[in-house]
Amino acid sequence: MDSQNITNTNTEAKMLLSHAKTFRLHTGNLVNRSRLKKKCPGSPSEELRDCIQASLSNWISTTKLSSKDLTDTLEFSIPEATDAITPEEREELKVSVKLFLRESGQSSIKDAVEMACQTLAVSQLDSVIIAPPGPSDGDSQSLAHLQPVWEELEALVRSKQIAAIGTSDLDKDLLEQLYKWAQIKPSSNQVNLASCCVMPPDLTAFAKEFDIQLLTHNDTKELISADTFQEAVRAGAQDLNIGDWRLEWVLRYNVIVKSRGIIKSKGYLVSAKKTST
Repeated sequence: MDSQNITNTNTEAKMLLSHAKTFRLHTGNLVNRSRLKKKCPGSPSEELRDCIQASLSNWISTTKLSSKDLTDTLEFSIPEATDAITPEEREELKVSVKLFLRESGQSSIKDAVEMACQTLAVSQLDSVIIAPPGPSDGDSQSLAHLQPVWEELEALVRSKQIAAIGTSDLDKDLLEQLYKWAQIKPSSNQVNLASCCVMPPDLTAFAKEFDIQLLTHNDTKELISADTFQEAVRAGAQDLNIGDWRLEWVLRYNVIVKSRGIIKSKGYLVSAKKTST
């Protein structure tokens, strides 16, 4: 691309980003992308940061932009990097999702699930694990804090957009409270082994009694900080002055071949809102 075309592309990209109030980003299938790269990300946080920066940069350089396309919601995606699931292969695959919420809002959960279904060309996600935003003012997580989030997940199960729902980083007491209160029970609970090298015995016993699957993860409590997100957006936008953006949610999906237990595709969906111009 010559310098004149680069200048035109940057001007149009800045115009679109400056006009938009929301952006939705899809990284494409990282399994394919990682085969082309020798370096493996050191952590999920590093992977997400690199993906946001690379996806935005690729979108600017490969998409035919036009000021006629001004819209309040801008979608960054690379279609050829996305592996949509065909009806013929759907039964052979399991679609698992973890949703990281940065702020409370039941509409965010519905938006994220619908975007995942649309992106992967499926009508239902097999499992969704929720990582709700932390309580404000340093309070500990409580059932009251979880209830609005769980009610929205239950509604999506009833509408058949999700088959099973799970939690993340709940101790035995809070998991038990949620289980007793919930109409649709949690099928799983993720535990971060960085904070406890061995599964707590009381949690293990409770999960076994009520058939809740205990899973492990290595996600940090804050998958990506506000500052790191802002830096990734600015770097991906090639230092264009596009204002500040507030991260709403991050959804990570894995598509697994059931018979072989291997990951066929993996990616992130990201939603952010503009906070300033």
